[in-house]
Amino acid sequence: MASTIVGGGIATASAGFLEYRRWKRDRGDQRIETRRALYGSYLAALARARHTCAVLARDPEMPPAQRSRTVWDAFEPCISLRYELSISAPAFVVTQAEDTYRRLRDIRDAIAEGLLADSDEYASHRLGYDEAHLSLRSVMRTDLGAGTSRGSDSA
Repeated sequence: MASTIVGGGIATASAGFLEYRRWKRDRGDQRIETRRALYGSYLAALARARHTCAVLARDPEMPPAQRSRTVWDAFEPCISLRYELSISAPAFVVTQAEDTYRRLRDIRDAIAEGLLADSDEYASHRLGYDEAHLSLRSVMRTDLGAGTSRGSDSA
């Protein structure tokens, strides 16, 4: 009788331990999937804002008020996603996301003030942003366990 009770206890404990491990693994997978979706949304918002900046930088005819409003509207989605990312991502991703955000914000401000694509200042802003964006994608991939392979997109 004692061996049956001990055997039942071992089986119950083993099943509980396996269930706990499965729950923990599923929870980790869910966290990664949540961050993957957030990272994708943030990168997409940055890309849309960056593209709008590039288009505006090539349009010297746009009235200043319209230019400013357009670039600010394009940048708006980045703000809320940045806050979401700041509470969901590890510190090393948040730090790089903040740097990328600030560099894009600098481009936004310069475009709103009338900076055009043929200036050295614009080229400097773009280079700084492109470097920060590449680093951001790299740390995001590392966080998601996707390795450190760096792709190249240009906007």
